[in-house]
Amino acid sequence: MHIAHVVVTLLAALMAGFSGVVLLMRAEWIVKALTDYSVPQGWWTLLGVAKAAGAVGLVVGLFVPVIGVLAGIGLVVYFLGAAVTVARARWYSHIPFPLVYAAPVVGALVLGFAG
Repeated sequence: MHIAHVVVTLLAALMAGFSGVVLLMRAEWIVKALTDYSVPQGWWTLLGVAKAAGAVGLVVGLFVPVIGVLAGIGLVVYFLGAAVTVARARWYSHIPFPLVYAAPVVGALVLGFAG
């Protein structure tokens, strides 16, 4: 169980970290999506930092579990908020994207509690 927890946690951290970095780098495809969803440009840096910090927190959580749990909860809330934002923008076909990023975080939390 421990190996599965580590692998899923690292996958979740990689995915969240990637998502945060592309936002901080202002990748063209993410900028277009955030513009389409009407996310204010002033929020973009904070949102990217939040995802990157969550990714770091997941990795630190492998050594300090309470940090991992808090980071995981924060990322799940973040990605659920992203799904709501996409739905409010009426881009229903894009709702699965933030949920795909949330899934390994949920998996990491479940495996952490099971182990």
